[in-house]
Amino acid sequence: MSTSFARPFLFFLILAGLAGFSACRTTGKVTSGTVNWKKTHVLVYTKNGKGYVHDNIPFASAAFQKMGQEHGFAVDVSDNPAVFSDDNLKKYDALVFTSTNNDVFDTDAQKVAFMRYIQSGGGFMGVHSAIGTERKWTWFKMMLGGTFSWHAKFQPFKVVVIDPAHPSMQGVPKEWIREDECYFSKEMYPGIKTLIAHDVSSLKVKPADSVLVKNVGSFGNNYPAVWYQHFDGGHIWYTTFGHDKKDYQEPTYLQHLYQGLHWVVSQTQGRNLSRAYASTPDTPVRY
Repeated sequence: MSTSFARPFLFFLILAGLAGFSACRTTGKVTSGTVNWKKTHVLVYTKNGKGYVHDNIPFASAAFQKMGQEHGFAVDVSDNPAVFSDDNLKKYDALVFTSTNNDVFDTDAQKVAFMRYIQSGGGFMGVHSAIGTERKWTWFKMMLGGTFSWHAKFQPFKVVVIDPAHPSMQGVPKEWIREDECYFSKEMYPGIKTLIAHDVSSLKVKPADSVLVKNVGSFGNNYPAVWYQHFDGGHIWYTTFGHDKKDYQEPTYLQHLYQGLHWVVSQTQGRNLSRAYASTPDTPVRY
């Protein structure tokens, strides 16, 4: 590990144990600004590194493209990491990583461009296995809020809204039976604010996994499933949901994605690249 990142990473690990206390609580009123969709440009990024690739990706991409057609915003879909440059990213109001997984950047320069976009006040939305992306890059894990550990088998289970006042929860049932993968994470960043939680008591798991479910720290039965945070100048929203390609035709789930994207875009109106400061992927976060 680079010594330049040692202090932020130590901070990350020490406070991760507090996430069970802080991640399921929010403070203050969160607002969503107005969005001019006709002036909005979104990048949907789908690259996967070596390993498992979800078959939902073309369906998710099509869903965001249809969403753009319905609401009047432009959508670019790409799996080419060459899109990550200062000059190219400045045109986007939000970056959506949908079921990306493992290593998705080819060069440090691409990583730095992504960091600088976030630091400029950009918006990031992660969907499903996005939390399994760049598992060895500390800054990315802090930005997203953690990294993938394991999931229970695909099954119906209950999820509950923790923060119904958040703008992105509009139109989302307060209790929701989802057939999906219940994701569990590690190295959870204490800055995240949970919006929806998995009710792990509703899971059916084999005996070997029941021990893992019981050892989820101080979260109790409500384990973070959807969250947001403001990190390093940027605005982050993530959902674990969306494993099945059929999800991308489900009205409630599509509403969930739309409201998440709306909140992200509403936060990015004052982007300014002069605020960006990263020069390497290990540039320490300025708290």
